[in-house]
Amino acid sequence: MLNLFNTYKKTIVFIVGVSIVIPLMYLSYSIVITNKNSVRINVGANSIFEVLVLIYYLLLVVVLSGYFIYWLIANIRFLMNLKNEKKKTELLHLQSQVNPHFFFNMLNNLYGLVDSDREKAKRLILQLSDMMRYSIYEGQKELVTLEQEIDFIQSFLELHKMRYHKKIHINFNVDVQSLNLKLTPLLFIILVENAFKHGVEVLRDNAYVTINLTEKNHIIKFCIENNFDTELKTENGIGLFNLKRRLELIYPKKHEFTERITNDVYTTKLLLKL
Repeated sequence: MLNLFNTYKKTIVFIVGVSIVIPLMYLSYSIVITNKNSVRINVGANSIFEVLVLIYYLLLVVVLSGYFIYWLIANIRFLMNLKNEKKKTELLHLQSQVNPHFFFNMLNNLYGLVDSDREKAKRLILQLSDMMRYSIYEGQKELVTLEQEIDFIQSFLELHKMRYHKKIHINFNVDVQSLNLKLTPLLFIILVENAFKHGVEVLRDNAYVTINLTEKNHIIKFCIENNFDTELKTENGIGLFNLKRRLELIYPKKHEFTERITNDVYTTKLLLKL
């Protein structure tokens, strides 16, 4: 496009140059020297030459108009591409920050298990390795299947069941029509991680997390509920901020995200229209 633009620009410069030379030639052609001290300009209204000049300038206007339209379209395309590149860069940056809290905690737990329960530590390492592989490789893709996301959440929950020594109640209910439905990766896991971070990890007993994921006619409803300690002050971290920003960039006007606190129960709902 750049070479074409440069060629077109040279053509315009040539045309403009010619448009200056032609009037000078016409002026020289029309001047009739009557004597040494005066000149007379003979302008013939029906001159063929004048008609040709008029046609030329009409064509010049058309060419210049075409050049302006071309320049305008080229600049609009450039700005759109720049905006898309900026969007992709921001999305990659946001996705690269997913799940650091979970992996850090799991590694700390593994450190303590290596000496006390080696077999359990081995199982955790293998499962954590699979999750990290998905997060790093599949998580960088634009789209994954709903089935892959469900499996990832299931692995996350299984790891937490092995991790904690206290009793926790975890329910994960799935009711979907199309497991092959494509969506952006690592959206739901942020809400799941948030429920464990502010609920299960700080409660000594009776902690629970209930997750409901349904899909019908390409509309996904993800609802997660957990209890928490009302005496502890919690603040939303970078995870929820990133999630909201990613939803704005990827699914503008195609998503709904709500949060609700009732006594000691925190509920989040995410609706996606794919």
